[in-house]
Amino acid sequence: MDMIRIFCPATVSNLSCGFDVLGLALEEVGDEMTIRRTSGSELSILQSEGPEIPLDPDQNVAGVAARSLLDHLGIQDGFAIEIAKRIKPGSGIGSSAASAAGAVWGLNQMLGTPLSNQELLTHAMTGEAVASNAWHADNVAPCLLGGFVLIRSYDPLDVIQLSFPKDLALAIIHPHLEIKTAESRARLGDKILLKNAVAQWGNLGGLISGLASGDHGLISRSLEDHVAEPLRKHQIPRFDAMKSAAIEAGALGFGISGSGPSVYALCKGLDPAKEIGRHIAHSFEPQGIPFDLYCSRIHPEGIRIIP
Repeated sequence: MDMIRIFCPATVSNLSCGFDVLGLALEEVGDEMTIRRTSGSELSILQSEGPEIPLDPDQNVAGVAARSLLDHLGIQDGFAIEIAKRIKPGSGIGSSAASAAGAVWGLNQMLGTPLSNQELLTHAMTGEAVASNAWHADNVAPCLLGGFVLIRSYDPLDVIQLSFPKDLALAIIHPHLEIKTAESRARLGDKILLKNAVAQWGNLGGLISGLASGDHGLISRSLEDHVAEPLRKHQIPRFDAMKSAAIEAGALGFGISGSGPSVYALCKGLDPAKEIGRHIAHSFEPQGIPFDLYCSRIHPEGIRIIP
């Protein structure tokens, strides 16, 4: 295979009670990436559209992830990775993860799939760490695997694909602000109160149980964040107003996507998500900051080839 063109989905991570261990892949939002073989042994990064990204392979998350994979496989061929960046960096919906995961998935396909998607995770995480200064998989895992995922353990890495009701959909508001993941993580510190940890464990267990059983009420009761949201929500203008608007309009839950500034509402159905999204957007408009509204189902496949 000399060329491949792929769709790399945006992702929502943390899902309120699952800091660094939960994530899902979106169906409608994502980057496109074209990978071509080239003569020689150079790895190059190109960009066809979107906000400016580093083109030095050693500074670009796709380049770092690709080099990790190629070195692991002992491949010295040349490749050009062209990115149509439609997920804005710093948006909180997995921009860097889409680049890192897309690079290793696409190369793996071109090389005859020597590694499974699970085996690609560590290489994608190597690239993702360039953007966040942290070794986490809650965006790259759903991007690679699709659906709703749980990272049970990081050492050793143990990623589980979860069952979930197929009617779930999300409304996402992305204010045109940039919150760098590394800076947002630094706000959290390294200690939490025991009572907050207990509440978070209970909600995480409840959410996974609700997803598996299709109990929308249990899902809704479990979407509470006692760890990151209280410290991060002040970075997002009108967060409380948007949350109130989402819940009053019928959302199952509302929270920060990743480290923000994007926020999400989990909804029962795509049409309700569109209506709830309009309510959230209306509550944010007085801030006077431009924003994007996305409404999407959860995609079960993750990265996929564009015909």
